Amino acid sequence: MVIVDDMPDFRLLVRTALQLRGGFEVVGEAADGNAAVTAAGHHRPDVVVLDLGLPDLAGEDVITRLRLVAPDAKVVVFTGLDLTDVDSVRSTVAGVVRKGDIGYLVDVVEEVIGRAARTAVRVFPALLDSAHRAREFVEDRCRQWAIQDVVDDVLLVVSELVTNAITHARSACELRLVLTTSALRVEVGDGGDGSPDPLLAHDDDEHGRGLYLVAALSQAWGVDSDASGGKVVWAEVPITAPA
Repeated sequence: MVIVDDMPDFRLLVRTALQLRGGFEVVGEAADGNAAVTAAGHHRPDVVVLDLGLPDLAGEDVITRLRLVAPDAKVVVFTGLDLTDVDSVRSTVAGVVRKGDIGYLVDVVEEVIGRAARTAVRVFPALLDSAHRAREFVEDRCRQWAIQDVVDDVLLVVSELVTNAITHARSACELRLVLTTSALRVEVGDGGDGSPDPLLAHDDDEHGRGLYLVAALSQAWGVDSDASGGKVVWAEVPITAPA
């Protein structure tokens, strides 16, 4: 993880608390927003512990830039501000902890790392080969998570949702995989408006059955609006218990 705070003594306090708990590796520290972005881009940490009151950049700007250079990193805000003053970033970070409770911070970081181990995210450009690259990413992740039994179903779902995002929304898309105890949740976010609907396909049609296939292979699927004006199409493919 990377620790970001403009007070060296406070960074030492957080580092020491993490070391005492064990199981954490602090790979970098930063005293301002620009240095935080540089450290995150270089180390690609699992977690960034971030103070919002940095001398050079506003907290929201730091979070936005961190997402660009280290999209898989989870941000945990550790702030001296009143928690009602950080509502604007609460939905964009993995956790918010008020300064003064180091033990709770370590608990939150531990929980976030556990969730991160079951979450994988990649962004694919609006190119025709993105569906192929997305399938490769899914195959690799299913192998790591030991859920190869459902990989064929997941590949079909991912291929359909990514292809729809590229061809209909005409935008880059973010593919997110979340492993739970009962399903692999697939989320594909894009910048297009509207909502995908199943088409009525005739027997001799070569296309138009994609969303019916998604529905058949999933225990649930749907479409959620995105705060940026786009949408997220999701599906949950049932799995057997991971090894």
